[in-house]
Amino acid sequence: MRIGELSAQTGVSVRLLRYYEEQGLLTAGRTAGGQRVYDAGAPRTVRRIRAFLGAGLPTRVIREILDCVCGSEAEVEPCLTPVLLGRLREIEERIEDLQGSRASLTGILAATRG
Repeated sequence: MRIGELSAQTGVSVRLLRYYEEQGLLTAGRTAGGQRVYDAGAPRTVRRIRAFLGAGLPTRVIREILDCVCGSEAEVEPCLTPVLLGRLREIEERIEDLQGSRASLTGILAATRG
């Protein structure tokens, strides 16, 4: 299928599909005229990429784990559990940092109003 068809099937813009290709997340063949051609599994790959991006994973991590995805869009092999748990811990730490920043800012604003 061509890039426009893939875009229509997945709801992902052509520009973003090209970006996924640049990041090594998606591969395309080329026609004699140089147009991108994707295999029948490309829509599933794009849905998997979107699921992982939605979970907050950066493209560098997605590139590393994408080949270990099985079953549904976000189902992964058990060997990836440590990678994903590590990422979850990072996110939880960022949330804690942001909550601390919010509390500090709220305190500052309360003092200036008071």
